[in-house]
Amino acid sequence: MAGSFLREHVLRKRPLNPSTARARSGEHTVTSRDTRTSLTPAVDPLGPIRAPEDPGCDVFLTGTVFLDIIFTGLDTAPVRGTESWARGMGSSPGGVANMATALARLGLRTSLAAAFGDDHYGEYCWDALEQGEGIDLTMSRTIPGWHSPVTVSMAYEGERTMVSHGHEAPPPAGPGPFPQCPPRARAAVASLGQGRGEEWIATAARQGARVFADVGWDESGRWDLGALADLGHCEAFLPNAGEAMRYTRTDCPRAAARALAEKVPIAVVTMGAEGSCAVDGRTGETAEVPGITVDALDPTGAGDVYVAGFVTGTLAEWPLADRLAFAGLTAALSVQEFGGSLSAPGWPEVAHWWRTAPDSLRGRYGFLDALIPQAAEPAARRRAVPTIGFRP
Repeated sequence: MAGSFLREHVLRKRPLNPSTARARSGEHTVTSRDTRTSLTPAVDPLGPIRAPEDPGCDVFLTGTVFLDIIFTGLDTAPVRGTESWARGMGSSPGGVANMATALARLGLRTSLAAAFGDDHYGEYCWDALEQGEGIDLTMSRTIPGWHSPVTVSMAYEGERTMVSHGHEAPPPAGPGPFPQCPPRARAAVASLGQGRGEEWIATAARQGARVFADVGWDESGRWDLGALADLGHCEAFLPNAGEAMRYTRTDCPRAAARALAEKVPIAVVTMGAEGSCAVDGRTGETAEVPGITVDALDPTGAGDVYVAGFVTGTLAEWPLADRLAFAGLTAALSVQEFGGSLSAPGWPEVAHWWRTAPDSLRGRYGFLDALIPQAAEPAARRRAVPTIGFRP
């Protein structure tokens, strides 16, 4: 989601050999899913439980879409007064589009309500999400005369630096907040704010959606759990360890999860290199899964991918530990690529990982055997278009 760039992620970060990092950050490694295959995920995780009376939408979300421009292949940080050339570049929708893309690539029917500028940036982002990822934009709108928010991300030395610019979108014409009527959906994903409620969250919950929420850093320093007005509408709350411990006044992520489970049915706390833990307050079930060791190139959007993985497993009615494992795996796969929505994995990437997974992990991730078709093709990826988009 829009505020997730700075979130703590569920992976073990292994330093890269400098020459390896340079080789992998070259012009041909900023990749995105081929649009010819992205609309047909290899796996429908909800297939076994779908019924004719179910909502047509699996997950609904809303937020700000940015145009992300990612420069890679920089050996060092840019130096004031000089010009730096990057060996690679990619463009993609960012912000809330990171979460929407992650959900869609895991096979969930995703609906996004967002404002798009009527500039070329907005047109590019709309087409990339609707045509490239199969995301339903029926609830979205194009605003004449409003320019798209933009983020430039520069990746170097295993980290990234970002510069963003944008203005708040003008409110829609007519009464009521935007979106006025979220579609009936199995689930909704929200980012909770201090001291303010979002009417759409309450509406979605009343319509039967299971609400999954994360939260950004509390700049006020109060860390008042009672100020998260929409927490009572949520089925699951997924803060990182630092956020969770501050909100609960505890000194241990596991204690924080137990405390949060008294406020929300499912509490999930991500613990960086240690993995993640969760408590189901309704049943008393607890689970903890360690992180996966990977060569981490860019953590942008990994928090969104983690939430998308957990939502997928929850809607598919997997055991709690399997949901944590899958969410951590998808987040780990994402940090091995550059960019936010560019790096979100789909089932081909998951299948490729599972075929080559070390023996030490095959027991924990054995549930993937029943999900991944034996004839599934390896991940189909191609270099991202480094422009705002070519005309057909």
